[in-house]
Amino acid sequence: MNGLELSKAFYETCGRPMLEEQFPQLLPLLAAGMLGSGSECFGFDDEVSRDHDYEAGFCLFLPLEAVVDRRTAFLLERAYAKLPREFDGVTRSLMAPVGGARKGVLRLDEFFMEKIGSPDGTLTLSQWLTVPQQALAECTNGTVFFDRYGKLTAIREALAFYPEDIRRKKLAGNLLTMAQAGQYNYLRCIRHCETGAAQLAAAEFVKGAMAAVFLLNRVYHPYYKWSFRAMRALPKLSIEAELLEYLLTTDNEAGTYEEKYDVIEGIAADLIDELMEQGLTQATCGDLEKHAYSVNDGIGDGQVRNLHVLAAI
Repeated sequence: MNGLELSKAFYETCGRPMLEEQFPQLLPLLAAGMLGSGSECFGFDDEVSRDHDYEAGFCLFLPLEAVVDRRTAFLLERAYAKLPREFDGVTRSLMAPVGGARKGVLRLDEFFMEKIGSPDGTLTLSQWLTVPQQALAECTNGTVFFDRYGKLTAIREALAFYPEDIRRKKLAGNLLTMAQAGQYNYLRCIRHCETGAAQLAAAEFVKGAMAAVFLLNRVYHPYYKWSFRAMRALPKLSIEAELLEYLLTTDNEAGTYEEKYDVIEGIAADLIDELMEQGLTQATCGDLEKHAYSVNDGIGDGQVRNLHVLAAI
């Protein structure tokens, strides 16, 4: 049983009965689920993950203090802390009266404020451009078990993915990074006998390519250590994950770097095909830089379009 399944079972077995018996008046104002930081919220947890934070628990989201007062919130926190210490053979850690950082009773506005700097999920243009993707992923991952109040679901729907102009701006910047690092600078570093710099160029290409693939799939890029795991599950271009891993894990000696450059060009060609399939570019060549500027030219909002092409990465 992975962490999400454990959380859902714990909620259904222990959490929901507690709420229905002790706080029936709060049910119209509550939301329950498991989301946020941690591999279990993405469904990525495994045996290795169980060395920390693996326990039965869930999040209970309260609306503003004006709606649910501090005393009622405290009583709910205390009731949550008194839920069974052991469930399905897993022991829960002791929880302070005010809950935990990832589980327990949380204020809805405080949760989103901490993650993305907005208490209600409304983001300014600047925030859409600069809020880390992993934070947006943590606002929209996991599962909502119960949301009669509806606010949690509404915020998650509003944050489901970038507005199209923001997606294009981020895509353009990452395509340009790929062009400069992979198609241009990788071989130049090799010719300068700078194999370390060549590997940095390869790594920059990989980071840009990964970001572009997630954007083309309209999926937020999670925390970096889950990049490959998440990419392999994407419906489009998931095969590139193995090629990108190859670029990171091989050397840059004679006989290898030529093959790596061919892989770089192959990945570029695959992404260009997808750009054309989605109608994102008017360029008709293999140069990612030209496609980057073509994607940028297609941005509808003039303010976003006229920002530096790298402004969103």
